[in-house]
Amino acid sequence: MFTISVLLVTLKINTEVAMARKTKRAKLLLTKEQRTKIEQLSNSRKSPLREVQRAQVLLHYADQTPISQIQQLVNVSRPTIYKCIDKALAAGADAGLKDFYHRPFEPIIDDIAKAWVVNLACTKPKDHGLAAELWTYKALAEYTRKHASSAGHPCLSKAVKATIWRILSAHEIRPHKINYYLERRDPDFDRKMHDVLMVYQEVNLQNDSEAMGYSSHSMITVSVDEKPGVQAIDTVAPDLPPKPGRHKSIGRDYEYKRLGTVSILAALDLHTGKIIAQIHDRHRSKEFIQLLKELDEYYPEESIVRVVLDNHSSHVSKETMKYLNTRPGRFVYVHTPKHGSWLNLIEMAFSKMARTFLRHIRVTSKKELKERILKGIDEINEAPVVYRWKKFDLEVA
Repeated sequence: MFTISVLLVTLKINTEVAMARKTKRAKLLLTKEQRTKIEQLSNSRKSPLREVQRAQVLLHYADQTPISQIQQLVNVSRPTIYKCIDKALAAGADAGLKDFYHRPFEPIIDDIAKAWVVNLACTKPKDHGLAAELWTYKALAEYTRKHASSAGHPCLSKAVKATIWRILSAHEIRPHKINYYLERRDPDFDRKMHDVLMVYQEVNLQNDSEAMGYSSHSMITVSVDEKPGVQAIDTVAPDLPPKPGRHKSIGRDYEYKRLGTVSILAALDLHTGKIIAQIHDRHRSKEFIQLLKELDEYYPEESIVRVVLDNHSSHVSKETMKYLNTRPGRFVYVHTPKHGSWLNLIEMAFSKMARTFLRHIRVTSKKELKERILKGIDEINEAPVVYRWKKFDLEVA
């Protein structure tokens, strides 16, 4: 029995030695940067498991750990270990971490065929008798397969969406997207923008120097514009209040009734932040003149009211000019350039209205809408904000 036990122990030791013998493959030498990268990957919890295991295999192999121990430590098969090591030895450590899928052969698409696809993508579907305005990759692939052979490009007869995408991506073409531009630009855009920014800079200096008193010959600057199309919308069923544990938000019926629209005509005092506003059903010269009259009554007689405004027809109509002629020297216009309404600071106040009391508003009549808008403006005026223009180095291409 003793002899048999000795033989079994000897056999087990010899087997373990045989299994633990080193492979005849070359050593894997890792640079400091490679080892750091692979160690991070081997400890990652977000990377794919197969990549983590391959990183562990490469680290153990670089440390000359026997293959049998690597198999036990990483819990992967020997063929997987050998494949990972062989790729790392042949093409570098990075090659051993990832799979490189490839086709048996690459489709032969010559440059002329690619140019034909690019030229096709630079046209519109309607130019080829189709109803769509813009190409999609799917539609372009279908058209390509259908007409490639007749156009002399049989290599594209089996082109799929991915093929079209690769060809167009190489030329940075996206025929399914639109980037808007402005053709009819104001020729005096730069000059008008400069005039408006100079006004804002002057106002900032006035506000920074001291609290401005409306003394004789003082210049008061206001920003004026209209916000048309504010909808009066009514619900067809009452809103449901939130209920703890059941409904965490207000419930509202999808259906609604349109009761019409109103326009907000407003002036923003750039020195105090106060908003002077009127609500009308329309925004014609008649309504704009009413706003000018309110500004005329609100500010001291000795002051000059400088008005920053856009080029709306009601601002320069015959009726408006006729009224301004009755008050010579009282109002001074500073026009924003065409398509430059973003230069008007009153838009900041309109944005605040849209984000506060106008958000999700429901009313039973236009009269109620007008009253609530005026109430919302009064609430803003209780804690007015002086809007300042801060960027004066604007460049327009």
